[in-house]
Amino acid sequence: MAANENKGKLSKEAFLENWISKITSLNAKDEASFDVVFNWDESHGIPGAVIIKNHHHSQFYLKSLTLEDFPSHEGPIHFDCNSWVYPTHRYKYDRVFFTNKTYLFDDTPQPLRFYRNQELKNLRGEESSGGMLKEWDRVYDYAYYNDLGSPEKGKDYARPSLGGNSDYPYPCRAKTGRKPNKKDPNSETRLFLLSLSIYVPRDEKFNQVKFSDFIGYAIKSIGQVFVPEIKAVFDKTINEFDTFQDVLNLYEGGVKLPEGQTLDKIRAHVPWELLKELIRSDGERFLKFPTPDVIKEDKTAWRTDEEFGREMLAGVNPVIIRRLQEFPPTSKLDPQQYGDQDSTIRREHLEKNMNGLSVDEAMEKNKLFILDHHDALMTYLRRINTTTTKTYASRTILLLQENGTLKPLAIELSLPHEEGDERGAVSRVFTPCDEEGVENSIWQLAKAYVAVNDSGYHQLISHWLNTHAVIEPFIIATNRQLSIVHPIHKLLKPHFRDTIHINALARQILINAGGVLERTVFPGKYAMEMSSAVYKNWNFTEQALPEDLIKRGIAIPDSSEPHGLKLVIEDYPFAVDGLEIWYAIESWVKEYCCFYYPTDDVVKGDTELKQWWKEVREEGHGDLRDKQWWPKMETQTELIQTCTIIIWVASALHAAVNFGQYPYAGYLPNRPTVSRRFMPEVGSAEYAELEADPDLAFLKTITAQFQTLLGVSLIEILSRHSTDEVYLGQRDTVGWTTDDRPLAAFERFSAALVEIETRITERNDDVTLRNRAGPVKVPYTLLYPSTSDTSRVGGLTGKGIPNSVSI
Repeated sequence: MAANENKGKLSKEAFLENWISKITSLNAKDEASFDVVFNWDESHGIPGAVIIKNHHHSQFYLKSLTLEDFPSHEGPIHFDCNSWVYPTHRYKYDRVFFTNKTYLFDDTPQPLRFYRNQELKNLRGEESSGGMLKEWDRVYDYAYYNDLGSPEKGKDYARPSLGGNSDYPYPCRAKTGRKPNKKDPNSETRLFLLSLSIYVPRDEKFNQVKFSDFIGYAIKSIGQVFVPEIKAVFDKTINEFDTFQDVLNLYEGGVKLPEGQTLDKIRAHVPWELLKELIRSDGERFLKFPTPDVIKEDKTAWRTDEEFGREMLAGVNPVIIRRLQEFPPTSKLDPQQYGDQDSTIRREHLEKNMNGLSVDEAMEKNKLFILDHHDALMTYLRRINTTTTKTYASRTILLLQENGTLKPLAIELSLPHEEGDERGAVSRVFTPCDEEGVENSIWQLAKAYVAVNDSGYHQLISHWLNTHAVIEPFIIATNRQLSIVHPIHKLLKPHFRDTIHINALARQILINAGGVLERTVFPGKYAMEMSSAVYKNWNFTEQALPEDLIKRGIAIPDSSEPHGLKLVIEDYPFAVDGLEIWYAIESWVKEYCCFYYPTDDVVKGDTELKQWWKEVREEGHGDLRDKQWWPKMETQTELIQTCTIIIWVASALHAAVNFGQYPYAGYLPNRPTVSRRFMPEVGSAEYAELEADPDLAFLKTITAQFQTLLGVSLIEILSRHSTDEVYLGQRDTVGWTTDDRPLAAFERFSAALVEIETRITERNDDVTLRNRAGPVKVPYTLLYPSTSDTSRVGGLTGKGIPNSVSI
């Protein structure tokens, strides 16, 4: 029938055939297909959209719809739907699905424009009734991180609202619409702790297979953290680690759970599914973890100085180290507020181990590097050390040797002056000691304090803030302002899969007050607040890998090199592999964008694109809206750069800082997350203990046993690939656009990634590249794309770049 107001022409309603006689499995891997016959007048033209109405009592997932044997159209007409459709009474509007054709708004057929605009209004919630959002709502909107605390439980559980103010700037999160907290109206009420039904738009939720995987992996962690009875049992029955063998028993033998009455007590408070995860399937009652890669080949190689340096280039946090360009290192903290925070490391500390080089010569030859956590931690250190944590702000200087490895030369550990911040830092410098004895034990402890700094910074900043949190505003804006048929929506959509959901789950059980992260990482209750302070200096354009490497002094512009960049550390696995991935993404994005935006004028004239970018800057990352570094989004170059950065951050950068967690940090002595006492002073009981039993002293300084169990449980979850993983260079739908040139460009992108896999394998086999595997013999595969992997096996593989921040 004809429709008014330029809404195009509608066919008569058609109904699914034989739907009631088909029984579908509850298994999400099973699919059911149904037939439907449309009566369509050929004079109406080619269908561009379908309206779906669900008159059943429950929702269903509509994967796709295909019109076959359509007159005057060559081949079938595909509609990729991938959406949950709830009963019609749940909506105030029709559910509309468009064909796989890709349109800029001005190219959209006139009859489809109404539906295109209306769908975006629906997703923005413009006709929403307000209040707490329900599972069938499809509303994407912004909110601040004001749901981390539980002020009604007392001041220990109150947390500042992050975002929307200059004191605590932060990226926005997806809105849930929950009521304000009665104790603090600026905070949002929280769900009860074990509830995982936090609102996210239904199509953003994990599918059933992934959610089952996640729950299965997560319940150990949730149970151990949130059921006080279990914690009490552990506190009474499990002691400190006394030896490194006690730690190894986590993987070789397991930690026994209590017998009898205490186990019954756990049963009474823990769901059966949770208990099954806590005990082995053969009935043995103990926690046992997979052996982390870092101790598979050699159980002590992690303690070497070479491995300590290598993990800054090829470990789980390879994005911090920078070239030393001034000596001594200086601080950027305000001296009026924090006094003298410049380094106390002097030439004599370094030159005794520099193979005859002077500091000036080494700097001139680009051979000195620094891992600097001083400024980021110093402003919070006084408060952090009032908790059970006792730690330092650190600087580590390293020498690039002829064989390509990094040799640590000195570690500076600093504390705030006891008479006030304005008095500056109190620092001590430690240097390597090759001989056995207390000096070597002190050096090992100094490296552990650095690892504690790096672990906390990694988890809060490199991982959570710089991938999970910063990407979410782009996802919200894309769904609110770019139609599903818009080319940039289609380009970016695979890189947004599951992110809103995993971030919502993180707010519920990981980064909340008293959550897993606060219990296992050294900043404790100040963790998220500290990440807000770092966000003040976040710069979108510097998330581009070449810009990041240049800023850190790791790469130097050189027109004679491929892509115009020369690495000053040639055997830097993250950078070498990362640049190949970066330029493959950039090449793909350039081909794609230039097809739909052949000139700068087309970019400028795209009203949806303009509104999308405005909302990203002014709403999603609104606390940084006035920064001059934001691209203006007026040229091809700016569009290509922006989309490349988004895809890089969501895929490769996240893979590099996430999936190596269990391989390297699953063995906590290598990457301790907490230190519980300061460096022993000569003459103290702790110093005598260090002399008598250095291993025990080391273990009593780092993460405690219960925290270790929690921490290892958490990173085992985070490091697993799900069985439905879609890797970079893969799409879960084949005909996602009807345009041949973009499809061919994507095939070239996939082929380029497979070629990169081959080159990564060849580099890992090259024994002259000592940083590729190191003393621990763990080949660097975190940026191995796995584009060629269609096995859907998942697990702790230590390799593979998923399309999105999905765990």
